[in-house]
Amino acid sequence: MYQTLLATIGPLVLLFAFIEWRIRRKESKNRKLRAQAEKLGLDQPVSLHPYVDPQKCIGSGACVAACPEKNVLGVIDGRATLINAASCIGHGACAASCPMDAITLVFGTTKRGVDIPRVSPQFETTVPGVFLAGEIGGMGLIRNAVEQGRQAAEAALASLCGTKQPDVLDLLIVGGGPAGISAARVAQAKGVDYLVCEQEDPGGAVLHYPRGKVVLTRPIAFPGLDPVKGPRLTKEQLMDILETAAAPVNVRRRAKVVGIERGDGHLTVELADGETLRTRRALIAVGRRGSPRKLGVDGEQQGKVIYRLLEPKAHAGQDVLVVGGGNSAVESALMLADEAGTTVRLSYRGDAFARVAPETRERLDAAVDAGRVELLLRTEVQRIDLDRVTLHGPDGLIERPNDAVIVQIGGTVPTAFLRRIGVLVDVHKGRVVERDEA
Repeated sequence: MYQTLLATIGPLVLLFAFIEWRIRRKESKNRKLRAQAEKLGLDQPVSLHPYVDPQKCIGSGACVAACPEKNVLGVIDGRATLINAASCIGHGACAASCPMDAITLVFGTTKRGVDIPRVSPQFETTVPGVFLAGEIGGMGLIRNAVEQGRQAAEAALASLCGTKQPDVLDLLIVGGGPAGISAARVAQAKGVDYLVCEQEDPGGAVLHYPRGKVVLTRPIAFPGLDPVKGPRLTKEQLMDILETAAAPVNVRRRAKVVGIERGDGHLTVELADGETLRTRRALIAVGRRGSPRKLGVDGEQQGKVIYRLLEPKAHAGQDVLVVGGGNSAVESALMLADEAGTTVRLSYRGDAFARVAPETRERLDAAVDAGRVELLLRTEVQRIDLDRVTLHGPDGLIERPNDAVIVQIGGTVPTAFLRRIGVLVDVHKGRVVERDEA
């Protein structure tokens, strides 16, 4: 009988032991990934992200499986936790999959607050007549930003009342990214007088994504166009969709909005070149990146200085300096290094790339070892001339031949602009919100 019992229980004991070993092995891997993210400074989420209630979580792992980004969430000590917060894109599939409703989507953390403009359920800010949609309002997912742009435009136009003056627009849209283009298509379909002001080219923050980056894993639908399904869409595929969506709408390029003031029954919008426009409603649909941050050095105004890499082939055979220490800068340097005859230099003021993904750093190390990229750490650009660039490093001034400079040092967050025009902006720190005073 003992042998029969052992034959019955033995396999179960082995099965449970194997399962326990698998769980502990996975948790050990998750701990290492979390420690690595903390070391690289990738432990803080960029925007919307999950908060896991430890009192409700049962460690089912459903949220881990639901996340398309992978290695964002992991189970440690029987509870789900963020192990690579910086990779979270805030799509919310984790919250929807949790069987215990233990996940809440929040902005910011106690370490890093996120500025979120205060808006009504109709997307109107604290400035009457000024509406907001997309990434600036915390809606980081492109698919959701497109939908929010549509809803905000409909709400803004539905609020119109009174008689329109001939020289006043019905709707002025600030930003030609996914949310702005979606809003413009709504305005066009309704036959109102509208204009999109875009400081660069239509596409918004998508223009700054690295080549080949997967940006969509779920269908996207602009107003009046059939939904586009993936299963995965790259930056280039999304730009094709954006160009199709933007083709028929009224977009003014190189038109940066620097101010909005309330007038007598309308809003006065000031552009960077001094021109003013009048509109009954304004919809701000800019990205959280805002305007590209500049170096502020002599020679930066030259045409050879750009702030995003659109086509590496255009720089084939040139001497190119890339400035920056983030993923975008390193990816740009690597893509340029793939072009035959191109001399690539990468300047970064720090002494290590702390916030660059491990696999990207490995590729950079290989490119440096192979002589395809010259790495200039602890250097800062001092001057840009027609045929060369001067940097300051640990041992003094450094001069290098140069045909093009690509600056990728982040952007200026548009919070100051919003506050300047009167919009209240609250600071979200996870479940705690520090409210702006009126």
